[in-house]
Amino acid sequence: MKQNLFNLTMGMLLAGGMMACQSTQQNLTLEHQGDSLTVIRIKNAPKYLILPIQENSDEGKVKLETGSKADIAMDIRLAVDSIEYYVPYELPQGQEEVMLTVRKVGSKAICWENIQLADTFDTRNTDFYRPLYHHTPLYGWMNDPNGMVYKDGEYHLYFQYNPYGSKWGNMHWGHSVSKDLIHWDHLKPAIARDTLGHIFSGSTVVDAQNTAGYGEGAMIALYTSASDNGQVQSMAYSTDNGRTYTKYEKNPVLTPFDGLKDFRDPKVFWYEPDKKWVMIVSADKEMRFYSSNDLKSWEYMSGFGKGYGVQPNQFECPDFIQLPVDGDENRKKWVMIVNINPGCMFGGSATEYFVGDFDGKEFKCDSKPEMTKWLDYGKDHYAAVCISNTGNRTITIPWMSNWQYANITPIKQYRGANGLPRELSLYTKNGEIYMAANVVKEAEGLRKETKEVADFTLEKPYQIDTLFAQNDGAYELEMDINPMQAQKVGFNLMNAKGEKAVIYLDMKENRLVMDRTESGIVDLERQGEFNVHEKETDDHRKELSVNYKNDFALGTWAPLSLCDGKTHHLNVFVDKCSVEIFVDGGRIAMTNLVFPTEAYNQLQFFAEGGNAQVSNMKMYKLGL
Repeated sequence: MKQNLFNLTMGMLLAGGMMACQSTQQNLTLEHQGDSLTVIRIKNAPKYLILPIQENSDEGKVKLETGSKADIAMDIRLAVDSIEYYVPYELPQGQEEVMLTVRKVGSKAICWENIQLADTFDTRNTDFYRPLYHHTPLYGWMNDPNGMVYKDGEYHLYFQYNPYGSKWGNMHWGHSVSKDLIHWDHLKPAIARDTLGHIFSGSTVVDAQNTAGYGEGAMIALYTSASDNGQVQSMAYSTDNGRTYTKYEKNPVLTPFDGLKDFRDPKVFWYEPDKKWVMIVSADKEMRFYSSNDLKSWEYMSGFGKGYGVQPNQFECPDFIQLPVDGDENRKKWVMIVNINPGCMFGGSATEYFVGDFDGKEFKCDSKPEMTKWLDYGKDHYAAVCISNTGNRTITIPWMSNWQYANITPIKQYRGANGLPRELSLYTKNGEIYMAANVVKEAEGLRKETKEVADFTLEKPYQIDTLFAQNDGAYELEMDINPMQAQKVGFNLMNAKGEKAVIYLDMKENRLVMDRTESGIVDLERQGEFNVHEKETDDHRKELSVNYKNDFALGTWAPLSLCDGKTHHLNVFVDKCSVEIFVDGGRIAMTNLVFPTEAYNQLQFFAEGGNAQVSNMKMYKLGL
C-alpha cells in the first residue's frame, strides 16, 4: 500500500446518503425469525457487507456461518433508529452462497433497510479531528500498541483494534508498517479474535536462533486471550515478515498458577547472560517474571510490584528494558515500565516506571516503594511499550487517550491515535536515576515549511496573529525560554474563537503547566460511558490538577526540578486534536488531547512578575 494511505480514512455515510460502491443488493436476502434471529444469505458474495452503526445501541451478535467450530460472533452495534457511520464486514470469496446470522437486533431496526453489498469501501477522511501526521487506524477503534518489532527494514506496529465500530470491542491485532516511524502503511489485521477470546496486548520477537522451531528469523507473537473464563497467554508465529500469523495449536501456553483474573499483556525479551527468553506479564497489582527456552513452555521465576508506586492500582502493559546511565555503556540499569489505570495524578490512565537491577530471575528497585516516577505528565499517554529488536536505540510509542473518556471523544470515523515515537534514555538528578522520553529524530522529516522568529524580551504580551497560511492545525514550535525575573512565562495556542491551550513555566511552583480548561470542546458528555476498571473514589485528581473543571478539562503539570539550568528548550507538537510537549530533551514529556472547534493558528506569549526572554524560536508546518 502507498504511504499516503495514512491520510485516508473511512467515508462516514450518513442515513440517506448514497454508498460510494458497487451495489449488488439483489443478491442479498434477509430472513427475520422473530426479534431474536436474522439470517442473511448472500449469493456470489462481493468483498464486503457494509453495516450501518449506531454507537448507543446494544451490541448485536454477527456471525459468519461456515460450519467450523472456530466460527465466532462479533459484537457489533447495528443501527436501530439512526445511522452514524458504516463499517465493512469482509466476506469469503469464491462461494456460491455465504450465510451470516445476527442475534439481538430487532426486525424493525433501520439497519436492515440500509445494509449493503459492495466490492469497495470508501476510506477518505471525513472527520475534522483526524490527525495529519500521527498514526491512526483507517476506521474503527484503536487502543494499546502491542507486538511492536523491527525486522528487515520495517517497523511493525500492531495495536488493539475493533474493525466493526469506533468503540472498544472485538479485540484484534491491527497492523501497520513503517520504514521511518513517521509514514505508515495500513495492512490487514494480523491476529483475529477467536474462540479463546479477545486478542489483548502482548509482544513480538524475532526468533533468530529458531528456538520455537518455526525457522530462523520467524516472528513469534505472545498475546493474551481474554474471555469471561479468564485471561491466559497464547502464541502465534509468522514466516512472512509479520503479514499473517498462525496460532499455536496447543494454546494457551501460560495460565496463572493461582487462577488470577487479571493476568495479561506479556512482554518477551531475550536474556543473553542465561541464553533464555524472559516474559514479564501483569498480574493484578504486580508483575510476574517467567522464563522459557522455546517460547512455548514457561516457568515462573518471581514477582515484583506489590506496594510500589501509586497504590492501589491495576498493573497493565509492562515493558522491561536495559539502558545506559548518562550515556555510559559500562553502567547500565534495568527499567520496568508499568502502565496503570486508574492511578494518574490527574485521574485515569498513566505510565510509571521503576529503575533497578535484574539478575535473570528477580528485579530489585533502587527507589523506595512510595516513590513514583512518571514517563509522561499529561493526561493522554498510556500503554507505552517499546519496539523490540531495535539495537542500540530504545523507542516507545504510546496510545494517546485516557480510559476515563476514550470511548466518548467527539470523533466517529475512528477513535484512537498513537503519540509520536519517543527515544528513551536514563539520566541522574539529585542522586536518583530518571528516564527521559524525547521525540525521535525522524520527526524532523515532517517539517515542510519553516519560519524563524527573532529573539524577543517579554515586557508585555507578544502575539503572532497567523502561524501559517491555510493552517490545518499541524505544526511544531521550537524555542528556548529564560524566565529571568518572571514568575510565570508561557504562551497561548489560540484560534479566532478565543479557544486556547495555555502552556507556561510557573517559577513560583517550579513546574511546567498545560491548561486545557478553555481549549475547545471540554465537556464530554458521558452517554454510555465505558469503564474498564472501577471508578476512582478519591479526589486527588482535583487537588493536584490546575484549574480543574471535569476529568477532561483540567491543567496538567510536571516538576521543573527534573531539568537543569535556567533556560529551557521546548519542542511542542500540535496535530489538530493533540499537543505533545518535550522539554530539555525529553526530561519532561507531556501529552494531552484537545478539541478546538477550529485550528489553533495564533500564538500569544505572556510573562507575569517580570521580564522573560524567548530565543532561537522556529515554527515548522508539519505534514507527511
